Amino acid sequence: MTGAEAAGLSEFAPAKVNLSLHLRGRRDDGYHRIDSLAVFPGVGDTLSAESGPGLSLSVEGAFADTLGADDDNLVLRAAEALARRVGRAPRAALHLEKRLPVASGIGGGSADAGATLRLLGRLWGCDVPEGIAPALGADVPVCLRARPAMMGGIGERIAPAPLFPAFWMVLANPMVSVSTARVFASVTVRDGPPGPSAPAGGFAGFAAFVEWLATQRNDLQAAAVACCPVISEVLEAMAPAPLSRMSGSGATCFALWPDEASALAEAERLRRARPGWWVAAAPVPAFAGPAVV
Repeated sequence: MTGAEAAGLSEFAPAKVNLSLHLRGRRDDGYHRIDSLAVFPGVGDTLSAESGPGLSLSVEGAFADTLGADDDNLVLRAAEALARRVGRAPRAALHLEKRLPVASGIGGGSADAGATLRLLGRLWGCDVPEGIAPALGADVPVCLRARPAMMGGIGERIAPAPLFPAFWMVLANPMVSVSTARVFASVTVRDGPPGPSAPAGGFAGFAAFVEWLATQRNDLQAAAVACCPVISEVLEAMAPAPLSRMSGSGATCFALWPDEASALAEAERLRRARPGWWVAAAPVPAFAGPAVV
């Protein structure tokens, strides 16, 4: 038993928010190609692990009741996949603090799977082999890295995001789950144009970043609103923000703010106006480029 296994470790699983999401055609197997800018605000689930006689998962938190701990859980699937690839028995007692709503367009399950791979890589003293993350889901590769990135292909192609300044984000979900498959089935335009490219040097300030983001789209938003009309209410409620949009396939929407005070005030306003919604405010650190290895 390693010292890490004896002591136990924890890993943060931040939400994955698609600031833009362009559909770029459909493959023969039915999967859609995308171009998407994904960021990871400071709100999410927390996964912890320590050594155990076998593989187990316990779940608690605000959304524990909506998430099963059965064999289909992405946390357990990620743990088993890693154990198989590195040739060891899947032994770990995992505990998930579930703070993100389920099926909400912010990659909660994929974020948990990515955190599982990072966490067990540390606990078991192994690297995460290539190919595991894409096999678990289209969003898992970017969630494994948990850094701002441009997503391509069906999500497996990861490139650095443009440089951008720090900002704050308010997230709101009307406490409804949206079927990703249903949203994709309802899309009418499946091969839209690419959005304008980011400047080579990135964005020096928040205003310039928001101005560029306003030229981008989420090509799933109209279909999601048709499937779940309350999303339009969320977007309308967020209208005072410099920029608001739906993330992923919904129903969570985001609003961008330049500073903490503005974001916290807006989050409080939304909570009072819509007490049944899930609302969170969180920072997004400045992105100065990919980490140097």
